[in-house]
Amino acid sequence: MEKLKNIADIQIGYSARGRLEPMPGGVPAIQLRNIAPDGGPSSEPVERFRLDEIPQRYWAGSGDVLFRSRGDSNTAAVLGDNYSEPAVAVMPLVILRAKDGILPGYLAWYLNQPEAQRHFDRGARGTGIRMIPMSCLSILEVPVPDITTQRAIAIVDGLAKHEFELASYLAEKRRQLISAALLRGAREEARRK
Repeated sequence: MEKLKNIADIQIGYSARGRLEPMPGGVPAIQLRNIAPDGGPSSEPVERFRLDEIPQRYWAGSGDVLFRSRGDSNTAAVLGDNYSEPAVAVMPLVILRAKDGILPGYLAWYLNQPEAQRHFDRGARGTGIRMIPMSCLSILEVPVPDITTQRAIAIVDGLAKHEFELASYLAEKRRQLISAALLRGAREEARRK
């Protein structure tokens, strides 16, 4: 077991001074709403904002792990290849950059596991809005198997998420089909009267 601070660089997201103002051609910024509560990317597009020059440490890109440090859901997601350009990660997101020997997909997977979530539950602060302090995040104990095992875990986790998405899509299509068949049956029965 290794403390998270020993296997990943931890960087608090950029703290904007005031309200972010959308601006075409501005700086792309990843916000809390761009990371789904279940730990995957959300369908919300990454918007562009008017921002001054941003230090490099706040920029996140493919392979970085973003952790949701505020709210009811404190999960993590890996920025995949769908993030074609780096973007500024805005607080309350935390950027985790896995060090050598740690795969980002494995790290995000572990942060989303019940064991890690219980750790965050114990360390959470705030009464109105739940917050995970950096001190709590940094001392999380993470099991570190070999790279082959980490890769296998990340791949299986990705496949399980994809299976869930497909099953949800199929269930919705089945519901729509049943609804259409019932409606057709109701209309045919009404015409016979």
